[in-house]
Amino acid sequence: MEKLIRELNKKNIHENRNPHNFLQLIKKLFYFYAKYKNGKMKKLVLALVFLGMLSCQQEKIGFVDNVKLMDSYKEKLDVENRFKSRSERFTKKRDSISQAFQIEAQAFQAKAQKLSQAKAQEEYGALQQRSQFIGQQLQQEEQELQMKGQTEMDSLVSKVKKEIKKYGKANGYSFILSGGEGGSVLYGTEAHDITDAIVKILNDKYEE
Repeated sequence: MEKLIRELNKKNIHENRNPHNFLQLIKKLFYFYAKYKNGKMKKLVLALVFLGMLSCQQEKIGFVDNVKLMDSYKEKLDVENRFKSRSERFTKKRDSISQAFQIEAQAFQAKAQKLSQAKAQEEYGALQQRSQFIGQQLQQEEQELQMKGQTEMDSLVSKVKKEIKKYGKANGYSFILSGGEGGSVLYGTEAHDITDAIVKILNDKYEE
């Protein structure tokens, strides 16, 4: 019992707060609680369990609603708008090229009737090659557009994580959890929600 008291009062319980070690200690305490028949000893064990629970509760925990954060982050909204504009320009360009090629193909069909079979096959082959070349160019351009958008978004997410870690360290948080859709927080009180604080930091820095 004295060993358990010393273990509970060790400094590393308050510094390391290893959940696995804490659970092991609580299991030991409940073992002694079941073992001792003496009422005073049982009260002492329960007091130690309560003390251990208090030490765990000293952890400062917050959470961030990822969906709310990203929907309120001005730089993220600007990145999305730029990507949307680039996508719309690409779509117009692709449609314009496609329409021009269709007109050219229709013109060839009318012309082919007046050509010899050999000449018609030759021009048709050249037309096919041009069609493949244009298709490959457009596909490559679209892939580059998607990759650029993904790179910008990845950079943004990395920036958000960095700011959350910095905020956590500066404000003494032991854990900052992920909330919102796809997050690990099913419920959290408003007092532990630091989303607005993180959004303000991000937006202030972006507008500097």
